Amino acid sequence: MTQPTLWNQILIWPIMNVLVAFYRMFESLHVPWPLGWAVIMLTIAIRFLLYPLMQTQMKSAKKISSLKPHMDRLAEQHKGDKQALQKAQLALYQEHGVNPAAGCLPLLVQMPVLIALYNVFYQVLNAGNLATVVDNINQIVYLPVLRLQSLDLNFFSVSLALKPSEWQKNGVWLLAVPLITGLLQWYQTKLMIPPAAGATTPPPQTTGRKQLKSGVTDGKSAEKSQPDNAADMQRQMAMITPVMFGLFAFQFPLGLALYWNVFGLFGIMQQIKINAQAH
Repeated sequence: MTQPTLWNQILIWPIMNVLVAFYRMFESLHVPWPLGWAVIMLTIAIRFLLYPLMQTQMKSAKKISSLKPHMDRLAEQHKGDKQALQKAQLALYQEHGVNPAAGCLPLLVQMPVLIALYNVFYQVLNAGNLATVVDNINQIVYLPVLRLQSLDLNFFSVSLALKPSEWQKNGVWLLAVPLITGLLQWYQTKLMIPPAAGATTPPPQTTGRKQLKSGVTDGKSAEKSQPDNAADMQRQMAMITPVMFGLFAFQFPLGLALYWNVFGLFGIMQQIKINAQAH
């Protein structure tokens, strides 16, 4: 952390200084458990800075989801001609002002920041010698007023350095933390892929002539299954992601889970606002 590498100087040290500044502010105001409140304030600050990118990502996902009925019709019109289908899909995106890459680029920009935040919290909360941590922090703070005398890791009398994976030693209640983290992530992804997106297209009227009694689907049905398969993959990812974040929260210190949960709550509120504007 104290090595003057490019990664540390551009991301780790600035984020650490902001965290310490919030900590010193709450400490000077004699607010109990200053580190926990500093983590929450840092999360809000990061969320505020990333708000435009997150807004772009969420709106793009919402638009692409709303285009599923049109994608179904294009698959029906261009069955058996994948090249024509791709051109029609691209034209559809352009017509509705949708850039499929818009949902990925903001995430790529966010990743270095999120990795840096992980490094900051992990180094502060996962160190065995607290005096060494304080000394290392004091070596990288930008202002003398930010220098620490000590560091209180408790938040509501619970150490943010505890890991839910150590629940047998520290209490079964710790298992609630990764569960809450997973549920928040699940709810946020559920909002990003609303059921209505797949329900806006009325089910096709099948007749005895179109339906093959042998159970073999015709070419039209096979072609229409392609968008459905993409939607199914999105829903599978929506189930995998909460499990992944729950496992992270299970293995890492509580301070990281506090960050992720506050970040997720703001993400839920932002997604609800976007969904309301879409109706």
